[in-house]
Amino acid sequence: MHVETEALLMFASRREHLDKVIMPALQRGAWVISDRFTDASFAYQCGGRGIAEQRLKVLEEWVHQGFQPNLTLLFDTPVEVAQQRLMSSRQENGGSGLDRFELEQEAFFRRVRDMYLQRAAQNPQRIRIINSGNTIPEIQSELEKILISI
Repeated sequence: MHVETEALLMFASRREHLDKVIMPALQRGAWVISDRFTDASFAYQCGGRGIAEQRLKVLEEWVHQGFQPNLTLLFDTPVEVAQQRLMSSRQENGGSGLDRFELEQEAFFRRVRDMYLQRAAQNPQRIRIINSGNTIPEIQSELEKILISI
């Protein structure tokens, strides 16, 4: 798949998700938790795939129409640790196949991580970095502090 097609599909899906799920839930007064949003597109499509940031900014403005999450939790892990965990998880689950992103080389994931951290530096009021190299209890404690503070 062409990298621009991939980006357009991500934003088309996000537009539909905003319209059908996120906005109606927010209008009802519900909390919405999503495991990925536009920061992931900047990380994977700009950082990883090399699409110009300005192209995604145009898509973001069009698709979001000014909407942004109130809080984004960035679980940061060094690339080597993440790859070890992925391989360990795959072995524990019977060696199921890797997806198209998981098949990428280490340099791809370094660019993705760098872009995530860049987005966090640009949006410190919204994006909170959690050190995922910590133990589960330490991560839970950090999450609890963040959630209590909002």
